[in-house]
Amino acid sequence: MNESEKRNPERPKHPEPSGVDLARVALRAAKEAARARGDAAQQKKQARRGGGLRSGARADGRDPMALGAAINRLLTERGWEAPAAVGGVMGRWPEIVGEDLAKHCVPDRYDEDERVLVVRCDSTAWATNLRLLAPQLVARLNEDLGHGTVRMIKVYGPGGPARRYGPLRAPGSTGPGDTYG
Repeated sequence: MNESEKRNPERPKHPEPSGVDLARVALRAAKEAARARGDAAQQKKQARRGGGLRSGARADGRDPMALGAAINRLLTERGWEAPAAVGGVMGRWPEIVGEDLAKHCVPDRYDEDERVLVVRCDSTAWATNLRLLAPQLVARLNEDLGHGTVRMIKVYGPGGPARRYGPLRAPGSTGPGDTYG
């Protein structure tokens, strides 16, 4: 503690604003008040002319915007960032999982509420392979999309042929579905 702090312990360590600082604060407040009065006067003038807000020389919220900016704004307003990001992953699937796996396994859909990515494979062998790789794939997807975007990957095998019901069906058997999925 220096000599002046010992004499006045209640005095703050920061100096009081000087005349220049006070002048800056007062000028900023006056500018904001003038701007508010100008906006109010402009609105009154437009109301007297019989119209609401009109487009003018300066940019405002009613001006056209670029398509990309409009789409990004819509995604943000609706909270669709995560589904859009997962949709991008579906487009880049071969880059993420590799060409060999992408030839046999295709992302089917994404459940946003449960954060589950459903993948369909063309054979049970590829489905089993993808189930074994699922933890590493979830980590890679979350690294790309943001933590927690995908919690789990559900892997489905091929659907198999349509099941037929008729007189030649043995009771209790699942028919040709025994070897699929």
